[in-house]
Amino acid sequence: MLKTQSRGKLTLCLAASTLDTTGCLLDVRLCITTLARLLRDIFPNTFILHEDDFYKPESELPSKDGLLDWDCPEAISIPDMEKALAHIRKNGTFPPFVDSKEDQNSVGKCPVSDAKIAELKANVKAWLQPGRPGHEIFTEGRLKVCLFDGFLLYCKEMETTMRLIDIKLFLLVSRAKATQRREARDGYVTLEGFWKDPPGYVDKIVWPNYVDAHAWLFEEGNVEGKLDEKVLRTNDIKAQVGKGLDIDMETTLEWTVDTIIAELERRASEKL
Repeated sequence: MLKTQSRGKLTLCLAASTLDTTGCLLDVRLCITTLARLLRDIFPNTFILHEDDFYKPESELPSKDGLLDWDCPEAISIPDMEKALAHIRKNGTFPPFVDSKEDQNSVGKCPVSDAKIAELKANVKAWLQPGRPGHEIFTEGRLKVCLFDGFLLYCKEMETTMRLIDIKLFLLVSRAKATQRREARDGYVTLEGFWKDPPGYVDKIVWPNYVDAHAWLFEEGNVEGKLDEKVLRTNDIKAQVGKGLDIDMETTLEWTVDTIIAELERRASEKL
């Protein structure tokens, strides 16, 4: 819900989750980081919280098949992450106790054309003008939006975390694309320094964990098959149903912008 604060402001937490391929924000995690950064540029009063900033120290990570497992819920300090989300919902500001490392990681070349970004910015700008719904929501309502960039956010272990998220977006990816993007990564900054996936990490760790975490969202548990629309509705999770896997970032960005606008207007009409 939109939570009223003592200062008369509103804060909304929007999360996008997918497989952690840390590769491009939509089809995989860079995917999500890229998407979050684009949304921050398109919508006013937004800031980003990265799930990656809540990894436990490397010495506390679980192991699987002789490899450190960075891609499971147990690798995340869920209490610290939920503390940050609670702060955001109450205060509408980035938590001062979170030391973000994620912005040090490059997301590479933007996969969305300048023309499409300009078009979406213009659409949102028009929506924010006096007399339009966006003006009432953002200007008069003083709304602030936290874009929560994460992976495995919608697994059973994150059930309490999900309750702190207002708009939940789930981005799909195939095993082939996930592997391609993950293996193309140079690595990323961690608390201890720098991590690069060892050989076989995707097949042994990343993909099996993704399947275990998200099978409940799909018919017959097939994560490359059809989404279970009843489960999505019950848990208020938005996804590009029926559009297939590996949807290009430009299409996904446009869908995300439209989904955010529709959800904000719906919530405003219900006076939440």
